[in-house]
Amino acid sequence: MSVHKSDIKKITIQRLREMKNNGEKISMLTAYDYTMARILDEAGVEMLLVGDSAANVMAGYETTLPISLDHMIYYAASVVRASKRAMVIVDLPFGTYQGDPETAIRSAVRVMKETGAHGIKIEGGAEIEESVKRILSAGIPIMGHLGLTPQSINKFGTFSVRAKEEAEANKLISDAKLLEELGCFAIVLEKVPAALAKTVAEQVSVPIIGIGAGGNVDGQVLVVHDMMGMNKDFKPKFLRRYADLQTIMTEAAANYVNDVKAGDFPNEDESY
Repeated sequence: MSVHKSDIKKITIQRLREMKNNGEKISMLTAYDYTMARILDEAGVEMLLVGDSAANVMAGYETTLPISLDHMIYYAASVVRASKRAMVIVDLPFGTYQGDPETAIRSAVRVMKETGAHGIKIEGGAEIEESVKRILSAGIPIMGHLGLTPQSINKFGTFSVRAKEEAEANKLISDAKLLEELGCFAIVLEKVPAALAKTVAEQVSVPIIGIGAGGNVDGQVLVVHDMMGMNKDFKPKFLRRYADLQTIMTEAAANYVNDVKAGDFPNEDESY
């Protein structure tokens, strides 16, 4: 039975809040292009994150730092055009919001105006408070991001688990409460101990979305290329692969090459 487009209920901030209050888990995956976003939207994923991880999986950079705001806007507009139900959130890339609230608001406004997205995501806590206030003052929804914040990788020097020590754990809890108080509608927690993530999820009223943060949070997010098995070299503990597309796609391409070279493709049925 097909669902009529008018029957599709879009995911809203209010719906996410209801899901947390009802104990209903929230699913989130990254998306960077129209075709993949359409598939994920039709599969029922509630939130699509146009992540600055596009720098890694789409452009081949080692970190997320090089990607530009123009690139993020291009990817995000493609994802929005495919999304009928999912909420689309866009990462503000490195250098477009840190330190200068005026730059932050200009970046966020550009994303919202030029992509049609439903909100933005930025990394950090108290150190970006003024930028958060400025963006929220324009009515732009913000998803926070604490724990391992990849845009700060040069400060951390490693992609290992964050907030294992008491001082950093306390700051993370404080930052989560601050982001909630300022008005952020949700927070991503990346690569932190499961017990700490559980504490944060219990102490704030906004949804907590985990990646490498255990199961006692309100939802989960993964990079779609990782969970689809398109990159076998990436093997973090938190990743579950739901497909092996690297093998399937490599075999398909190899079979195509063989058929072309053998003169088997195209055959008579595939010719005009």
